[in-house]
Amino acid sequence: MRTTIFSLFLLAGIIFASCTNKHPKIGLLVHSFETPRWQNDQKYFVDAVKELGGVPLVLMADNNADKQLVQAKELINDGAKVLVIIPVDQSAAARIVNMAHDKDVRVIAYDRLINNCRLDYYVSTDNVRVGEIQAEYLVKVRPKGNYALLGGPLYDNNSRMIYMGQMNILEPFVERHEINIAFRQFANYWTSDEGYRLAKVVLDSTKNKLDVIICGNDAMAIGVIKALTERDLAGKIAVAGQDADKPNIQQIIKGNQVVTVYKRTKTMASTAAELAMHLARNEPVEPYISTVSNGNRLVPSYLVDANAVNEGNIEVTVASEGN
Repeated sequence: MRTTIFSLFLLAGIIFASCTNKHPKIGLLVHSFETPRWQNDQKYFVDAVKELGGVPLVLMADNNADKQLVQAKELINDGAKVLVIIPVDQSAAARIVNMAHDKDVRVIAYDRLINNCRLDYYVSTDNVRVGEIQAEYLVKVRPKGNYALLGGPLYDNNSRMIYMGQMNILEPFVERHEINIAFRQFANYWTSDEGYRLAKVVLDSTKNKLDVIICGNDAMAIGVIKALTERDLAGKIAVAGQDADKPNIQQIIKGNQVVTVYKRTKTMASTAAELAMHLARNEPVEPYISTVSNGNRLVPSYLVDANAVNEGNIEVTVASEGN
């Protein structure tokens, strides 16, 4: 009788382990929903995990790094086999990676690299290329004049990478004295309020004598357009952003923004979901073709292409992915 009971418990354990492996829990830690694109990323990721047979667990940290650490512990205790993280703080999140590895949980950084740790994988866009795309488009439409660069916050390494990309393109024009960088500053947050604040500063400091404002993202660009509208300058100064948020697509159609950069979020989220599911099931993963240094190692990376979006190609860029 005792042997029979033991056998039943053993069989139940095998069945439970099999079901867990077949339908693994995948944790998604989102830093915040401060801009519309992150809600899209979450939706695409959750849909992809479900379609692949997984169970998505999502928590949002309200841009609080300590809260995100607590949420990571919660997801691990809930049985998440893999964590996909959009970190609040790219250095502080290394604690999450170390904690997860202690519990044999793999970690994928999503769109924002996690620094100085043994991060397993990174899924993003080449953010240096994002900055290059912005600048390449603008030097075609405004090859001379005064430029202002309003970068994203420095707590996000992507801000530096985007700036590097912009300067890769702009530097030769600056050296030839065709373009003058009249203003450059990094924001405190990726928000429209920050874009509005910085736009007023740059307009005052240059006495409105600007030809181009390149913004760290589309939310900031919305704030810039608000400031330009108040001074009857909307559409007269070329504005660029990135993320291809719907409000900005509308501003491009109106002529108040000339370009945004579309990071193919649906493809990026699906890539992260597929990678997470393979890791959770201990299956082989697709070969990676890039690595990105996070200060500790060269992290295997899957970098999705980005595209410039302007009035003439909205249908074949943003709309083609269902946005």
